[in-house]
Amino acid sequence: MQSLFEILLLLLGVARFFIIAHFIMSWLISFQVLNIRQPLVSQIWYGLNRLLDPIYAPIRRILPSMGGLDLAPLVALLGIYAIEIVLRNNVALFL
Repeated sequence: MQSLFEILLLLLGVARFFIIAHFIMSWLISFQVLNIRQPLVSQIWYGLNRLLDPIYAPIRRILPSMGGLDLAPLVALLGIYAIEIVLRNNVALFL
């Protein structure tokens, strides 16, 4: 059962990595460091959007409109950290 605990933590870490990568990439695109017309950048950007949209969509429906500021990645990261805290505090259930 401990392997299940470690797999869950690994999945949370991968999700956290994708959210942070998406966040950094959005800033780089906004400040025109990365060009969305480049094929590799475009593939990575649209791939991350398709991957993270099922996570962001319910959060965006709940959050009020903040103009151009999207707080969905921040809320998603906080949710991932909260799930990780719950898992770590209940590690005895996995042993």
